[in-house]
Amino acid sequence: MSDEPSPPPIAVTLPPEAELGVFADFAAIWHTPNTFVLDFLSLTGPAPQVQVGPDGEVVGALPVRVGARVRIPADQVFQIIAALQAQADQWLSETGRSEPPEAWMPSV
Repeated sequence: MSDEPSPPPIAVTLPPEAELGVFADFAAIWHTPNTFVLDFLSLTGPAPQVQVGPDGEVVGALPVRVGARVRIPADQVFQIIAALQAQADQWLSETGRSEPPEAWMPSV
């Protein structure tokens, strides 16, 4: 038995305007030395036509807007990854799927 105290229970409350959450088509994830940042993005228009410019550079980008930005202390990111994996495994089991769905994003 460990001598470490267990963490206190957390009572989560949301203001009414946040109960519905924010829809996101996908997330962009980046980090600083101390923080991981999750930008939850939503498409704001149709996917662009990807073209190759005269110099060979690929031109075109998805028009998106950040619906929510979440900053997480770097020390917590591995617990969040484990929790996401546990929920993903449970979702696969509940839906009867054996693998995650195909990626939806167009090739850009």
